[in-house]
This record gives sequence, C-alpha cells and structure tokens, in this order.
Amino acid sequence: MSMLLPDAVAPLGALFLIILSFFTSALTAAVGIGGGVVLLAALTFVAPPAALVPVHGVVQLGSNTGRAIVLARNVALRLIVPYALGAIVGAILGGMLVVELPGEVILLAIGVTILVTTWMKMPPLGKGETGVLAGGGLVATFLTMFVGATGPFVMMILRQSGLPHTRLVATHAMAMVIQHGLKVVAFTALGFAFADWAPLMIAMIASGFAGTLVGARLLHKLPEATLKKALNIVLTLIAIQLILRALSELI
Repeated sequence: MSMLLPDAVAPLGALFLIILSFFTSALTAAVGIGGGVVLLAALTFVAPPAALVPVHGVVQLGSNTGRAIVLARNVALRLIVPYALGAIVGAILGGMLVVELPGEVILLAIGVTILVTTWMKMPPLGKGETGVLAGGGLVATFLTMFVGATGPFVMMILRQSGLPHTRLVATHAMAMVIQHGLKVVAFTALGFAFADWAPLMIAMIASGFAGTLVGARLLHKLPEATLKKALNIVLTLIAIQLILRALSELI
C-alpha cells in the first residue's frame, strides 16, 4: 500500500483519511455542512501543509459531485449561475496571488477561518439577489485558494434565499463543485503534483460517495438543530487546536 502513497503519508494515516471521508461525506449530505471542514482539519495531521488545500480540493470536488448528482433535481440553478460567475473571477484572482505560505501560517489561517465562519452571523443581504450571489462566489473561491474551508460561508450566503433544507443542501453541493473545480484547475496550472496523490484521492472520493448515499437517506430523519449545535462545538474545538498548533510553531 505504501507504494501507492506519497512519501509524506503513512499507510495508517491514509486508511484513517479514507474511513473519515465516508463519515464526513455522510455528515454533509445529511446536515448540509461541516464534513469538508472536519476532513481538512484531519488532513493537517497527515499531509504536509503545501498539499492541504489542493488535495482537499480534489477530494471535496469528488464528494460534492456525488452529492450534487444524487440530489440533482433539487438544485436551484437560478442561484448557481451568478454564484458561478463570481467564482470564476475569484479563482482567477486567487490563482494570481496564491503563494506557498509557511505551514504554521496555513494552519493559523485555516483555524481562524473555521472559527469565524462557524459563529459569524450573516446580516440580511436579500433573498437570492444576483449581486450577493456573485459577490459570495468571488469571495468564497478567492479564500478557498488559501484556506480551503469556506463551505460554511457559502452555506450562509445560500441560506438567505430561503430554500427548503433539501434544496439548500443540493444547491450548496453544486456551488461547492464549481468552487473546488475551479480551485483544482488553478492548482494544476500552478504545477501541483496531483499524480503523486491520485491513488489516495481516488480511494477517498469513492468512500466519500458511499457516505453521500448513506447521508442522503438520512435527510429529514436526524435532529438537525441538535446536530448543528454539536457540530459547531466540534468545529470550534478543531479551530482552537489548529490555532494553538500554529502559534506554538510561530512563537
């Protein structure tokens, strides 16, 4: 198995990520958000900092594509079109500015982003207004080039449209497909060696799709409010841990 893995990843760490991909995809399919952030945090223990955002992007592209396919009939395309236009601009700007940051800076940025997006309350911006969606796509895709964990922010933008839960989860999945797809294109153009990570990413995408099928069956069957409160606590603890790790290396 080790022959199929990048030098920086141990077989046990790879197995952990493959299993976790199943559960995080199931979580996101059932609740709408959270799984991608948890997976990104787990990657910080297994993968080198420079690989975190691009590898996470490919895995999340696969996971969200599966979710978007399973829930395709529920996607609100009227929200997706302006979001996609903004996302294209954000990817171009991010691709022009992205640099290889020190590992501790990446961890700090991810931790702060998770903390802010978990607890930030979005002010009323209008129900599905084109400018809001385009601006959200631009900002989210620009930020994801550096920190990866922008799913909760995208959900806050889309939630303003007042969509019912199933349509919201489906539309969020499609928005993340666009965002992560553009990010992967950008990192490919920047020369990231995706081939070295291909076997692990394929295995994580496959287990993630299985998790999506399970999670989609649990829509409306789980106590959503309770799960979200618990998820917020977990994400907060993850963010604090990442920030403390980063600060211990910076100081």
